[in-house]
Formats: sequence, structure tokens, C-alpha cells
Amino acid sequence: MYVAVKGGEKAIDAAHDWLAEERRGDRAVAELSVAQIREQLALAVNRVMAEGSLYDPDLAALAIKQARGDLIEAIFLIRAYRTTLPRFGASAPVDTADMICDRRISATFKDAPGGQVLGPTFDYTHRLLDFALAAEGEPGVSEGEATAPAPGSADSGKAPHITEFLNKDGLIEVEPTSDDTPPDLTREPLEFPANRALRLQSLTRGDEGFVLGMAYSTQRGYARNHAFVGELRIGTVAVEMDIPELGFAIEIGEIELTECETVNQFKGSKTEPPQFTRGYGLVFGQTERKAISMALVDRALRWQELGEDNQGAPAQDEEFVLSHADNIQATGFLEHIKLPHYVDFQAELQLIRRLRTEATAGTEAGA
Repeated sequence: MYVAVKGGEKAIDAAHDWLAEERRGDRAVAELSVAQIREQLALAVNRVMAEGSLYDPDLAALAIKQARGDLIEAIFLIRAYRTTLPRFGASAPVDTADMICDRRISATFKDAPGGQVLGPTFDYTHRLLDFALAAEGEPGVSEGEATAPAPGSADSGKAPHITEFLNKDGLIEVEPTSDDTPPDLTREPLEFPANRALRLQSLTRGDEGFVLGMAYSTQRGYARNHAFVGELRIGTVAVEMDIPELGFAIEIGEIELTECETVNQFKGSKTEPPQFTRGYGLVFGQTERKAISMALVDRALRWQELGEDNQGAPAQDEEFVLSHADNIQATGFLEHIKLPHYVDFQAELQLIRRLRTEATAGTEAGA
């Protein structure tokens, strides 16, 4: 007979204590500090900030430490904390044309005005383990040692968007502008059909692996739409906020962003001549894989407004993509099945036993 597992508050408290012990690990090994995580695991911190919808590297690093490196759990912690914060107002839209770029590349123009800036990237590494990193006290820049400013850094000026050069000949669609305040996905539930602003919010908060998979599917032929990376840029932008008492906007800080614009094929329609179209991605921090994936999926979801055929591809299905991209919702729904379902299971158990009894009785009667 199936017997329900019994526990209670003491068992839960003990599980929490054990978790804290496992989180700390071997006490003979120095404990990781939040500052170390923030500075040396910056890409993980960036992902937690992006999918947690809160730009705070220190809190993201703390969440990673608390979650033992489980980034989805860390994202959950950040989103939960975010709900406790008061909202004082809204910032003005950031102007990425004024971004001070650490990285700026284009797959469409070799001699892009302002130049290509490779920046810090894994693109040209050999993907071989560097065992020197395992040595304690590895050499680095000594304290006080000066380094030359990198191309594209704060001393190298700003650069215009590369894709705008296609506008001179009308070869790419003009991005529509609107003064309407976009809906806020962090405060309002997702509804369908969703406009592009809401879709982009959902994608930037979406799970990187899921959005990457959807983007890859478009490259393999599902909702095929050949894309070029018109521009990928990473850098800092100023955040400004209008102060009613002052009558003008003031800068309240800077944030690091990754922006990607793709240039996509378009055969034209009854109202539009053949031209390139755009896909767009914008994410907190250096998160270029996510930004490129987001741009590809954004373009796939625009099939209807561009008058294209729906090929029945997953990446073209707005409800499918946006309803399953959120890793916190997915985690909650998935993990709830490991919690107690004793009553439900007992009902299923009784049903199976009854069906087996009826099946056995029917077999014996037929014999």
C-alpha cells in the first residue's frame, strides 16, 4: 500500500540548514565574495539582471551566490526583490546612438564609419582550457599600473548606427515611431495579440536558452528569413529622468547595454517596394548571444505586419514563443509537480485499481 511521506516544519528547517551548508562548501576553501562574483563572473551577472528586469550588478551577484550558481533561481530572487521596490517615476528612452562603445561590429559593412571595434569577445579564442587560470595568484595588472584606453572606450567618442546608412537610399524600412507609452510587462499580464513593444519586453526577459533555440530554428529553415548582423554594439548609455520641479531632464546614471540590429530579406508587397527589414534586440550588460537571438525571433514574429506568409514555424507563433520564453513561469509550473500531491495521487491510484479490477472481472466472465 502506498503511504504518504510525512515531514513538517522541522524537516523543512533542516533542509534549509543543509542547503546553507552545501552553499558554503568546504570551509577550507576561501568563500566567494559578492564583489568577486560581480567582477569575475560578469556575464552571469548580466544574464541575471536582464532576465530579472533589474539593473543592479551587486544584487545580481548576491543572488548568484545565494542560489549556488543556479542562474534561474538567481533570476527568481531578483524578480521577487524587484516587486518590493517603490517606483518613483519613469526614465526617458535611452539614446543608443550616443552609446560609448566597447564593442561595435558589423557583418554588412567592412569599412563602417567609426570603424569596427572587436572589444572583449570570445569570437577569436581557440576554446582550449587555459590551465594557467587554475594557478593561484596568477599574474595580472599590478595595482596602480596604467593601461591604454581601448578603442571604442570613453576616450574614443561616439559612433552612429551603421544600419542608418542604408536609409540614405531607402534600402531598409524606416523604423516606425510612436509617442504612446508602451505597456509594462512587469506590472501587467501578457495579453494576445501583443504589439511589438510588448513582444520585445517579453523576449529581453525570456530565457536565453529558449530564445536561442527559437532563433536557431529560423536559421535552419523554420520561418526562414536570411539575416545579417547589421550592427552589434556593447557599451554604456546615460539614463535620464524628467524632473517636473526642474522642468528638464537630468542624468541619473549609466547602464551597460548590448544592442543588435539585423538586416533581413524582404521581397516587398503591394504597398512597399523590395527593401531590407529589421530585427531588433536590446539587453542589459554584455549579453550578445541573447541580443542576436532576440533580433532573429523579433523578425520572425513580424510576419503578419510585413504581409508575409505564416509558414507554421514555432518562431512565428506569438503565443507559443512568448508564453514559453519566461523561465520563471516555466520553472514554477515544472517544479510544482515535485511538491506534495498526495490526495491527487491517491485518487489516481484508486482509479487504476478499480479499472484493473473491472478488466480482470471482464476477462474472467468472457472465459
